[in-house]
Amino acid sequence: MKNNLKEGYKRNLPVATKRYCQMLRIVPETIEEYKYWHNSKNIWKEIPLGIRKAGILDMEIYLIDNISFMIVETPLDFDWDEAFGRLATYERQAEWEAFIGKFQKATEGQRSEEKWVLIERVFSLADALK
Repeated sequence: MKNNLKEGYKRNLPVATKRYCQMLRIVPETIEEYKYWHNSKNIWKEIPLGIRKAGILDMEIYLIDNISFMIVETPLDFDWDEAFGRLATYERQAEWEAFIGKFQKATEGQRSEEKWVLIERVFSLADALK
């Protein structure tokens, strides 16, 4: 059953954060399987544990057509390169990247940070209202 997208997704983070947004393309024929493996009931348990251990407070992936859009929420002192370098060494992370890579439109052997493209923010309501 699909969520009512107009109800939104509730969030409750206890601290000030930084947000990163990135995207990649999914092989169209594999979208349902991609969604299956990212479901909280199906994802390998080591993957979200490693993400949290790397210092990421929250991570969400959204999908429209074959475009996967990720939002990463971190503490203000988060160092992107250092954290993702550590994440790559955690249990089953390399295996997960290889497994999930078959769903992603990318060159074989690309690391996660090479496949996911960071996206520039072009508007902030909070900044516009200052």
